[in-house]
Amino acid sequence: MARKHDHEEHVNHEAWAIPYGDLVTLLLAFFVVMYAVSSVNEGKYRVLSDSLTAAFRGTPRTMEPVPVGDKPARTRGDDTLAGIKPNQAMKFPDPVEAAKKASEDEALQVQLRQMTEDLQSAMQPLIDQDMIRVQRAPSWVEVEIKTDILFPSGSAEIEAAAIDILERLAAILADRPYPIRIEGHTDDRPIRTAQFPSNWELSAARAARIVRLFEQRGITASRMVVAGMGENQPLADNSTPEGRNRNRRVALVILGTPPAPTDPMPGGIAPEPPVPAVATPAPGTTGTTEATG
Repeated sequence: MARKHDHEEHVNHEAWAIPYGDLVTLLLAFFVVMYAVSSVNEGKYRVLSDSLTAAFRGTPRTMEPVPVGDKPARTRGDDTLAGIKPNQAMKFPDPVEAAKKASEDEALQVQLRQMTEDLQSAMQPLIDQDMIRVQRAPSWVEVEIKTDILFPSGSAEIEAAAIDILERLAAILADRPYPIRIEGHTDDRPIRTAQFPSNWELSAARAARIVRLFEQRGITASRMVVAGMGENQPLADNSTPEGRNRNRRVALVILGTPPAPTDPMPGGIAPEPPVPAVATPAPGTTGTTEATG
């Protein structure tokens, strides 16, 4: 039986080429990264810096456009930092202005408080009878007068007994510089006359009549505004005599400053005005309704 001969294995003398190629590839990648890191784009770097600053501290402190590219930011002699002017840095409230505003606000509150006390003192008997109401907010004072003591039903002529009331109010308000809005309000009972086709005309005419009297008593006309609200801002339910009596009123709103969003609404406007009932005329009658308001 023939004996098998062992074949000699051949040695690969080129095995070193594979790790050498890997090493050369890694060295190439390393030098490419080193070159890229050495060429920093200043514009992109500032964009990244401002983005990180805005994320962790707030808005960037510079208002200058961020240059993109290799062009350096221009500098001037008055720059504190490249691209940032002193007047473009973050601004903080001026302590002097803040203190001045706080002092003015406090002075306004003192004056409105004093005016409210004067009005309440002059109208106290009528306040006790619930014919007049005085209320104050941080930016305004309101005097609400029931029209039953001011005007006859369906009329815009001031009652003789009401002249003294309005004159006392005018004497207190004449020396104050604040704007005054005179609002006329009615109940929801319709009025149809030649002089007042609707409650809009009646409420506006009553407010205008008080404005004329105030002007005659020394209040500057440019301080006053007339507003006829009709029956559209009720304070109570018009389905009862008490509610209608509450809604028939004249409101004097003295504005110290424009009302702030947190201030209550002057006039005590009802959040959900009641739905007026529809009156059906009796058979054989016309649609004319007795003057009210």
